[in-house]
Amino acid sequence: MIATARALGVSLLDRIGNTPLLALERLTAHLPGVQILGKVEWVNPGGSIKDRAAAAIVLDAEKRGLLRFHQPNARALLDATSGNTGIAYAMLGAALGFPVTLCVPSNVSEERKHILAAYGAEVVWTDPADGSDGAIRKARAVIAAEPERYFYADQYGNPQNWRAHYRTTANEIWRQTEGQITHFIAGLGTSGTFMGTTRRLRELNPAIQCISMQPDSPFNGFEGLKHMATAIVPPIYDATLADDNIFMETERAYTMAKELGRRDGLLVGVSAAGAVAASLQIAEQEAHAGREAVIVTVLSDSADKYLSERFWGEG
Repeated sequence: MIATARALGVSLLDRIGNTPLLALERLTAHLPGVQILGKVEWVNPGGSIKDRAAAAIVLDAEKRGLLRFHQPNARALLDATSGNTGIAYAMLGAALGFPVTLCVPSNVSEERKHILAAYGAEVVWTDPADGSDGAIRKARAVIAAEPERYFYADQYGNPQNWRAHYRTTANEIWRQTEGQITHFIAGLGTSGTFMGTTRRLRELNPAIQCISMQPDSPFNGFEGLKHMATAIVPPIYDATLADDNIFMETERAYTMAKELGRRDGLLVGVSAAGAVAASLQIAEQEAHAGREAVIVTVLSDSADKYLSERFWGEG
């Protein structure tokens, strides 16, 4: 009789999370006593931090009977996205067996478009001038017209978004820094990463400074981030959680992205570069005040989805 083989390898879901923390040593070489550490989220199977929230939303929906896996004529997952969450949904839909329909601004990078097509997602393209808000309005119209056909994941309002980071991202950072983290910095898109991570870190040590970063204007080059004053504010966003907020210029993020690539061998996305620039601003303030600091930020994705952007060849 042939014995049953022991299961080998890991599942796709098992690969989400437990990402490394990278020391950005050259950035702080001139700042004694200060460290900047980046959470390397592009090692998730879908290539970004959005895998965490998407998996939490999908698994919760399946548990509640709102989404079914590997069934014919199953209800489709519907959501608005500027790219990374949509890629995560599309990857999970292909792996777990459920259809995915996404409302996406048509000016997202060509790389994002190719990835969504490769996973087989249905995409409803929306007016680029309306940004992510236009995609949200379209998704709301689609679900209103055919409520029985879709499960509306609503990443901007679904509490499983921030809870994913409360359960995973924050606790990983705490363990990896051995509780020495003094500052946490992240960009605001759906705001899930900042909301969930901040809530948990505050429980672990109320003295940790949690600082959000957002574009400095509604017209910017940050795919996925929101200028909260002029955008549809995500229902999960709580403006009172941040100790401070940094408004980031697109050009400053572009410059940081190029510097990280050319001087550190690190190719990151634009929002990740903006988060690093914000972290460096705080690092310099702490060093100037004579304080030691362990600053952790989120490298939400790599540059792979942005290499068609023209700024890489400038300067």
